Amino acid sequence: MSKLSIKDLDLKGKHLFIRVDFNVPLASEGQEITSDKRIRASIPTIQYALEHGAALILASHLGRPKGKVNPEMSLRPIALRLSELLKMPVAMAPDCVGAQVSAMLPKPGEILLLENLRFHAQEEANDPVFAKQLASLCDLYVNDAFGTAHRAHASTVGMIEFLPEAAAGLLMEKELTYLSMVTQNPQRPAVAILGGAKVSDKIEIIENLSKIVDRLLIGGAMAYTFLKSQGVPVGKSLVEDDKLDLARTLLLEHKDKLLLPVDHVVASELKEGAASEVVEIVPDGMMGLDIGPRTVELFSSEIAKAKTIIWNGPMGVFEKPPFDKGTVAIAKAVAASEAISVVGGGDSEKALKVAGVADKISHVSTGGGASLEFLSGVILPGVAALTDK
Repeated sequence: MSKLSIKDLDLKGKHLFIRVDFNVPLASEGQEITSDKRIRASIPTIQYALEHGAALILASHLGRPKGKVNPEMSLRPIALRLSELLKMPVAMAPDCVGAQVSAMLPKPGEILLLENLRFHAQEEANDPVFAKQLASLCDLYVNDAFGTAHRAHASTVGMIEFLPEAAAGLLMEKELTYLSMVTQNPQRPAVAILGGAKVSDKIEIIENLSKIVDRLLIGGAMAYTFLKSQGVPVGKSLVEDDKLDLARTLLLEHKDKLLLPVDHVVASELKEGAASEVVEIVPDGMMGLDIGPRTVELFSSEIAKAKTIIWNGPMGVFEKPPFDKGTVAIAKAVAASEAISVVGGGDSEKALKVAGVADKISHVSTGGGASLEFLSGVILPGVAALTDK
C-alpha cells in the first residue's frame, strides 16, 4: 500500500487520534448494542497502539443526529462494550472538542472515547475550525474507519492538514490491500458477481469492473432491466425503464463479458413463502424474484474457474425465503473456490452467514458505500488524505 500504516509510526508516548467506525445498530432507545461487529473489528488497531505506548483518543459518529445532541445516539454504550472487550477502562468524554475534553486527555496505555462527532454540524461540513480543534487533541492520526473513507468530513480529511503524519489503521490497511489486489492487478480469470435491485446503483461499478474482470455475472432485480432491454419478456419484474438504453449500451460494449440469468424463480406476489415456480421466460402477471437452478449452475461454473472473485449484492429477494436459495448457492460456490475472494454488501455478507461459509472468504469488506465507490474506481477522500509512504 502506498499510504503510511500505523506500523510506520513511532507511537511511544504520543497522543494518537484513531478515527474508528463505531456506527453500530442500537435498540432500546440507544442503550442496547444489537451487533458489536464494528467494535470488534477495531480492536487489533487499538491493541497495537496500546502495546506500542500510545495514549489513545478514539472518535466516531453514530447515526444521523444532524448536528444536534441526541442522547439516543450517544457513544456511552459503546464505551462500556469496548471496555468489556478490552478488559480495561475506557473513559467517556462529554463532547468531542472543548476544554472539558482537553482536560481528560489520556496517558500512555489509556483510552478516551470522544462523544459522537456528528453532534456538531461542523463534522459533516468539514469545517476547518472544528477540524483544527480535533487535531489539537493529538500528535498523530490514524484512520481505521474504512466505512467512512468515502466522506470528506472533518475527522476523515479536514484535521489531517493540521498534523504531521496520518496513517491507515490495520483494518483500513486490510481493506485497501484486498480491494486493490482484486481491482488493480487481479489473478485471472477474474469474475465479478453483481446483484441488487437497481442498475442505477451499480452503473459505475459495472463500467469500471467490466474493464478489469473477464466475466461479469448479473443477478438480482437489476438483471430484468438488462433482459427487457434485449426484448426478453420479464412479466411484472422490477425494471428501471429509464435505464433500458443504458443497459442495452452496456450489453453491446461488454457482450463477451456480461452473463445474465437463463432461468428464474417467479411468483405472482412478493411475500415470504409465496407459491413459486422455475421458468426460463417470466410469464405475464409473474415477477422474477431469484435466479433459477440453471443460472446457479452457469454462474457456479464461472466461479469455479476463477482465480479472483468480487461479489456485491444478492441474486434475489434474499430476505424473503424461498427467494434466498440462489444467493445462498452463490455464497457456497464462492466459498468452495480457491480464488482470492472479496465480498461487500450487507445482504451478501448475510448470505455467507446463512450458508455457514463466512470463514472461507478471503475478505469481507466492512464498508458498504466506501467499498462500492472503491469498486467504481473512485478515489476515496479519507484514503487520499493519508500521508504517502
